[in-house]
Order: sequence, then C-alpha cells, then structure tokens
Amino acid sequence: MEKSVGFELESYMREVFHMQEVDAGSYSPLTLAYIGDCIYDLIIKSLVVSKGNRPVQKLHQETSTYVQAAAQSKMMRTMQNVLTEEEHAVYKRGRNAKSVSPAKNQSVTDYRRATGFEAVIGYLYLKKEYKRIVDLVKVGLESLEEKTDGTEHSE
Repeated sequence: MEKSVGFELESYMREVFHMQEVDAGSYSPLTLAYIGDCIYDLIIKSLVVSKGNRPVQKLHQETSTYVQAAAQSKMMRTMQNVLTEEEHAVYKRGRNAKSVSPAKNQSVTDYRRATGFEAVIGYLYLKKEYKRIVDLVKVGLESLEEKTDGTEHSE
C-alpha cells in the first residue's frame, strides 16, 4: 500500500472516529457510487482550485463541466479500455444498478455510465488504491480534452 497524504488522512480519520476497516466488495454499487462521487468531486475541485484563486462562481462553473454525468460518461468510454477485470465488473454493477431518475438534462445512458464510473472510483477508494484512482481520472480527463480541442475521432 502506498504511503500518501490520502493514506495519512484516512488512517487518522479511522483512529479519531474509531472507524472499522471495510471490505469494498461487500458494498452495493450505489454505495460505492455515493463515495466515489465525493472522491471524484474532491479531485476535480482540487485541480480547479490549483489553477489559482478565482470567484467561487467561476470555480463552480468549471467544476460542473467535469462532474456532470455527460462528462463522466465520455470519460468512462475511454477508461473502459484500461480497466482491470475486477474494475470492469464493479463498473458494470454500478452501471446496471437501479437508481433514481437522472436529472432532466442528462440521458439515462450517460447517467448509468456515470454511476458505473463513480462506483469504480468508490471501490478503489475503499480499497485504498489512491494512485490507481488518479491514473484513471487522468486518462478520462485527457479523453475529454481530446474531444474538446477538435481532435475527436468518430466511434
């Protein structure tokens, strides 16, 4: 297990709050997506804030472009190519989970794919595979940049 700031924070939280170790595989896909959403949101907000101090509204607008279901769905299309078998199984469980209806401006397909994406992130977080999370998010974000700079290839 890698020693990192995330590991130190997680270890300290466990100590202070007397949290039990968890078996990531025992959680429902929607619970994995619930925590995965938070972790992904923290990564994106950290990236956005690292670009410099700006009004919160501007920070929120930039963050929103990356955390909406459509963006996560696009990222997942590329990330699927680099998932392990175990990660892909978690993704499929998340994608196929019965959940609440998507927001009115999101397609059901994008919403389900995004739920699968968040389930993978949550699963890896609970397994303390922080480097893998960052590596996967980087792959996904790079795919979004390719599609927004005019170099998108047809599928």
